[in-house]
Amino acid sequence: MKSTPAMAGPDGLLRCPWGVGPEDYLEYHDSEWGRPVLGDDALFERLCLEAFQSGLSWLTILRRREGFRSAFAGFGIAKVALFTDGDVARLLGDTGIIRNRLKIEATIANARIIAEWAPGELTELIWSYAPEPADLPAPRGTADIPATTPKSVALSSALKKRGIRFVGPTTAYALMQACGLVNDHLAACHVRRAAGAATGAEG
Repeated sequence: MKSTPAMAGPDGLLRCPWGVGPEDYLEYHDSEWGRPVLGDDALFERLCLEAFQSGLSWLTILRRREGFRSAFAGFGIAKVALFTDGDVARLLGDTGIIRNRLKIEATIANARIIAEWAPGELTELIWSYAPEPADLPAPRGTADIPATTPKSVALSSALKKRGIRFVGPTTAYALMQACGLVNDHLAACHVRRAAGAATGAEG
């Protein structure tokens, strides 16, 4: 696999190659990806969006993110758990989201399961699979970044055992990257230190 190093963005700063552009990616890369996400509803949103992304580009999801938030009541777990068959029909007709019946129904089913958990339980469960920062050497190029890890396999298994759908090991690892459980910004990326400081890993 060809490994791509950090690349200069339009401002001259080095970034992970995918974060150089377009603008949607650059903003997400610089301000959000790899920063710690806490809170059940916030993590539920990321979990849902990663599931919808499966088989598609993340850019497709980013450009529909506000549409998703509007369609799914801001990803409030308690609210989505009350969605009915009428809501499924509404969502299937909503051009602002990805209209995939299986993923829509899984989102609602997942919300109903998580709504029965104790407050903070989703956050605690997901973050319990964060590896020790010292165990994660800074990737030098894109080939150094895995698609799955033993931790993501374990997280996927734990969520599936509790009935959560669309959380394979690859999706679980993408969630871990996006929500700051791991810091996969390349070593030369100017964002890595800021993200690492937030998670306690300078790399």
